[in-house]
Amino acid sequence: MNTTLRVLERLEGLLLPGGQRAARRNAWAAVLEDRRRARARSEAAAVLEAAATRPRRAT
Repeated sequence: MNTTLRVLERLEGLLLPGGQRAARRNAWAAVLEDRRRARARSEAAAVLEAAATRPRRAT
């Protein structure tokens, strides 16, 4: 996997100008960050839903 990534990065370096490479990497980083935030939102929604549907205990 790591070797494949290195080969792809080398090909990208040969085929794309520097600005395009940076833009592509930035776009990919943004996609990964969006996925991380979506996962966090989903987990938070599940916790809130579980807390809202759990019966309250008498104190």
